[in-house]
Order: sequence, then structure tokens, then C-alpha cells
Amino acid sequence: MLYTSTRDKSVRVSSSQAIAQGISADGGLFVPESIPEIDKDFINSLVGLDYISRAKKVLSLYLTDFTEEEIDFCVSGAYAEGKFSSEKVSPIKKIADGGNVLELWRGPTCAFKDMALQLLPYLLTVAAKKTVADKTIVILVATSGDTGKAALEGFKDVPGTKIMVFYPNDGVSPMQKLQMTTQEGSNVSVCAINGNFDDAQSGVKAIFTDKEVSAKLAENSMMFSSANSINWGRLVPQIVYYISAYADLIENGTIENGDEINVVVPTGNFGNILAAYYAKLMGIPVKKLICASNANNVLTDFLTSGTYDKNRKFFATTSPSMDILISSNLERLLFHLSGEDDKKISNWMKLLSTEGVYSVDSDVKEKILSLFDAGCCNDAMTAETIGKTYKEGYLCDTHTAVAIKVFEEYVARTGDKTETVIASTANPYKFSAAVLKAVGDEIPEGADEFEQVELLIRATGVECPAQLANLSDKKVRFNDVCNKEDMIEMVYAMLGIK
Repeated sequence: MLYTSTRDKSVRVSSSQAIAQGISADGGLFVPESIPEIDKDFINSLVGLDYISRAKKVLSLYLTDFTEEEIDFCVSGAYAEGKFSSEKVSPIKKIADGGNVLELWRGPTCAFKDMALQLLPYLLTVAAKKTVADKTIVILVATSGDTGKAALEGFKDVPGTKIMVFYPNDGVSPMQKLQMTTQEGSNVSVCAINGNFDDAQSGVKAIFTDKEVSAKLAENSMMFSSANSINWGRLVPQIVYYISAYADLIENGTIENGDEINVVVPTGNFGNILAAYYAKLMGIPVKKLICASNANNVLTDFLTSGTYDKNRKFFATTSPSMDILISSNLERLLFHLSGEDDKKISNWMKLLSTEGVYSVDSDVKEKILSLFDAGCCNDAMTAETIGKTYKEGYLCDTHTAVAIKVFEEYVARTGDKTETVIASTANPYKFSAAVLKAVGDEIPEGADEFEQVELLIRATGVECPAQLANLSDKKVRFNDVCNKEDMIEMVYAMLGIK
């Protein structure tokens, strides 16, 4: 299988090249030339298997230049026993009539990004040996909170790599910031920026496509790659867990093979729900893809109107990983829905960059409306949902609460009783203050993050993961803050390049 670019479909690269490079030289994103199809027999073959075995079968359909031994090395290393707090890796919990929460946060950083970022370093190591064996790969990451820590943890001390993460200084939770600024590893760097996630993301993408910067790295035997979901190596592992979830629903008797499901995903950058779209294209019978947004509801508006408009007020919410106004992975969806019209995609992305707004044509809009539903909720609704869901027996974080609220509104509006997978993206202790308030407890004035953790434990009886509780004993290593326009110089400084 070969991969092409959303902005130049004459591009042809292997999966190894796509993963090692991260982003196409034209600024487009790599997508597979064709989508592998799976049938009921393939799905049946997954029922009863563990997650590692399922991942090997699915990934081999996309990573066709990886040998069977290489895929086994990557997958077995990523999801080895002890790395995730559940034997199932991503277990499903029934929470409501038709609602099945898919817990994607059982990994080492307590966020769904671990599902891909425990695997990506292995994929990148193998890909680099095939394509750029003589170069150090510099992983450049923009994060709205969870990707940064998951990438740092995945790539720490991986030979032949350096990783640097940029995050919005006032746009992540205290726990997320501590996870990044205390990160161990000899090849890691972290820097805050004055701005929001979109500033960090656009700055990183600009650095990626800056030929002068690339030339300077080449002089030092280095090259850029990405751990953001713009990298196909980040996205393809996410397809696995939606297919695996369908197999689990069959296994536990919730559905029969061939039954339709809905999928609800809380998302800002559109990567997580895009993975569910690919699972649908492959053959998982997904009736509706339901996109859940917080107050930064640019995706809700786009998926219902066909107009993408980032020219709006930005809100810092209690679900900060979704505080995004430029959804990078939407470009991949539009490429597929437009009939792979790279010129159309390039024009829309240019309009987004120059004017902040674009509208898709009526044919693409009609396809979007047939595939997707969308909803949003503000912080007050998020808190109300956390409290309600906890009283019903399940404690969730702020992002998962957004998804649950949108799911409930969708069912009330449509009457659709289809079994639904609700993506749960983070452990509630990553957002202790917001969750504590939502379950009805007052926070004493001046209480720090770890005092709030203790209060939440006492209030709910739910255990805090050790990797979060133990952050209180870790030393902060990274205090740098820069402006967006100074990001290139910060990259040079962190790499020791003059």
C-alpha cells in the first residue's frame, strides 16, 4: 500500500516514508491510496483475541512494507503486559441504555494518546531504519495537553530521536503541565508559548515546511517528524481500538456481528473521530459518527453547515484538550469526500490560512450530513453531566462528560436507540479541580493540585493512578516560555544548533 498527499495526489510514498516524514513537503497530510476492506469473517476472527493480536491483524493491512516480525516487535512492545492498567488495554464499561464507554486512558500517562504514542516510537524506529538510517529524527509536537506528555513518555531515551514539545502556557490543566515539565529523559525538551493551542500548532506546522530550517537540520544530520495526529503513524493505531471495541461488543453479547453501532467522540483536532471514520470505511457498520465539542464549537458548526470559520471567540474551558479552533485532521476527511480533489483541498486550506474561513461545495456537505451528527456543551453542562454520571455509578473526566452529554442530547433529539461507543479520553484525576466541583465538593482556598486529588479520592472513593499521584515528588525540569514568533530560535537552542 502506498500513501499520497492531500494537497498533491501525484505523491507516492511507502508507509515507512509517511511515518518517518510525518507531513508531506507540500504541507499536506499523508493518506492511504486505498482503504483495506474487512468482512464479517475478519471481524469474527478478532472475537476472543487479546488487544495485541487484534492490533497486529489490523495494522498489517496498512503497513504493508513492515514485515510480520517488525509488526510483532512494534505491537508487542507498545502494549506489553504492565504498560496498561487493564488486561483489555481499552476496556468497555456500560453506563446507560445504549451507552458503552470505551476507556482509552489506561496507559502510562492516563490519556487516550497513549494508545497511539506507545506504538509510534516503535513504528518510527523501524521506519527510520528503512528510510533515513543515518539521521537523528527530531520529533516536534504541539499539544493542547495530553499529546505532549504521551509523546514525551513514548519517546524518552529512544535512540536516534530527540523530542520537543510546545504547549499553551495558560491552556492546560495543572496536572497536564506538571506531567510535561517534570518529564525525565536525556532527549526531551519542553517549552510553553504565550498563546493558545492553535498558535502552537500553526507554529509547529510552519517550522515543518520551512526549507531554511530543514536545511539547517540536514547540515547537522537531523530531520523533522511529528508525533501529532498529522502523522499517519499516530492515526493508524487509533483505527485499531474502534475495530477492537466492535469485537468486544460482540464478545460480551451487546451486539451481534453485522449490527450497526454509533460512535461518539469528544474531539478538537478531529483525529480521534477520523480514526472511527476509517474503521467505518473498512467495514465496521457504524451508523452515525457523532462529534462532541465543548464551547469551542467550530466543528459542530462546520459539520452542520458546511462552513468552517475559525474567526470566533476562543474559550479556555474545563476540557482544555479540545480548546482548538483549527482542526488539522479535517483535511484528510475532506480529501476523501471530495473525490481526492487535491486542488480543492489546497484552496480550502489556503482560505483557512489567509481568511480563516471556507465553505465546502454542496456535494461534500451532503456527504458530511449523511455521515456525521454533532453537538456541543459548555462548562456548566459538562459539570452537570459529571455529577449526574457519578451519581449513576461512573466517574468521568471533563472531556468524556462532553461526549456523554452530546450522546444524551442526540438520543433525546433523534430517538435513536442504537448501541453506542462513547470514547473516554482521559482519567478524571487529570482534571481534579473541575471534577471535584462537579461532584459537589467545595475546594478550600489555596488548595494545591495534590490536595485536590486527596479531596477527590475522599469524595468519590475512586483511586488516583500512581503516575499522577507521584508527580508531587518530581522536580520541575522545564520552565522556558516563548512567543510564537520565537519558536524557531527555541528549537535551535534546544537542539544545540547555532
